[in-house]
Amino acid sequence: MSRLLRILFCAFLALGLFVQGASAADIAATVKKMQTTYAGIQSFRADFTQQLLQRESGVVEKRSGVILFRKPLLVRWETAAPHAELLMVTDKEIWNYLPDEELAYRYSRALAEDSRSLIQVITGQSALSRDFDVESAQAPEDGNLIHLLLYPKDPTTELTEAQIWLDPATSLIRRVMVMDFYGNTNTIELQNLKPDAPVSDKDFRFTPPKGTEVEDHVEAQHPVAKPLLN
Repeated sequence: MSRLLRILFCAFLALGLFVQGASAADIAATVKKMQTTYAGIQSFRADFTQQLLQRESGVVEKRSGVILFRKPLLVRWETAAPHAELLMVTDKEIWNYLPDEELAYRYSRALAEDSRSLIQVITGQSALSRDFDVESAQAPEDGNLIHLLLYPKDPTTELTEAQIWLDPATSLIRRVMVMDFYGNTNTIELQNLKPDAPVSDKDFRFTPPKGTEVEDHVEAQHPVAKPLLN
């Protein structure tokens, strides 16, 4: 299984918002505004950059590409550099395609429907304030972004802490970071996010090219370490 797929579906975080020193009423108002914003968005397109840090070795891996989203939960996460890779959530299944290896993995769509998954969070579909204790982590380097620190109420090896940065002018996600038990981090930043961008059905369809080896995990029994969550 590719590293991107393991990371993207790590049990992750729910979105809860508040500013440093805000009252309970201010927090509730901010949450409502963000929920309302995402409830009104039917699709979006954004460029992304991703930085994966291995704490023990200090190795940093950087990636970039494009993400497309359409409700209820159709996702096309396409990495362009340094190596091509496609992660797609269709209306029936999940595909992870590695063209350089002529290899594709197929998974049940149900694995993307956990409200704590990174896919749910990055597309603004995650539940709010249900699975996490949220604190303000505002720092000077955040600029105008709202910076939140989230502690899972039920931590896992894959998720011990998460952070999220939001644009106060739009209530849209600009950056997400998740940390696992070992201190490894995955940081994703969205640029040029265009709400209600035009997308088509074909953007969320995938047929393995001829000659591609397919590993089908749809009917497989899920092991304790869920393949899309670790």
